[in-house]
Amino acid sequence: MTEARRPLTDPMAMRALAHPARLAILNRLQTEGPATATDVAEVVGVTPSAASYHLRMLAKYGFAEDAPARGDGRERLWRAAPGGGLTVSPEPDDRPEVRAAKDLLIKAVRDRAADEVTRALGNFDREPPEWRAASVFSRALLLVDAEELKRLSEQIDELIAPYRLTTRERERAPAGARISEAQISLFPHAERRPHGLPRE
Repeated sequence: MTEARRPLTDPMAMRALAHPARLAILNRLQTEGPATATDVAEVVGVTPSAASYHLRMLAKYGFAEDAPARGDGRERLWRAAPGGGLTVSPEPDDRPEVRAAKDLLIKAVRDRAADEVTRALGNFDREPPEWRAASVFSRALLLVDAEELKRLSEQIDELIAPYRLTTRERERAPAGARISEAQISLFPHAERRPHGLPRE
């Protein structure tokens, strides 16, 4: 999760966003544009009244806002708040409640990311050959120091910045461009404690 992206530090906002339905609704607004509560309810699998509540919570913490009305203006339209993405990074001096909220949100985002990989794999054989060839599901073990890992993160961020959905103008994207996803996690391995031998 990191462009001119605002860091999240408010534990209430992070806990509000960590709700799976709200993450799904925000994703829908970011990928497909303005929508009504009924529109997002169908995608997320909640009732329109529940979707309306979740949209109001997203708006309360600055993740969503009212969009210009369409048609006769009787429907309330919502859109993702401008300003691009968000970043959440644990810091050594985080207060316990901030750290707990960050951990909760990071786990929720990672769970959603894992769901997207599962859906992509389930649909893989139905994709056109050029999209199958362009897709990568990889994991690499690195041997780096902390400065190298930080520099690698910055280089990856710089590399993908021109393609970010939150900043790239859709009309300037090439024909055939689709919403795609890059999932990047850079972290040192935690020490693995031995489980011990199983008892007879």
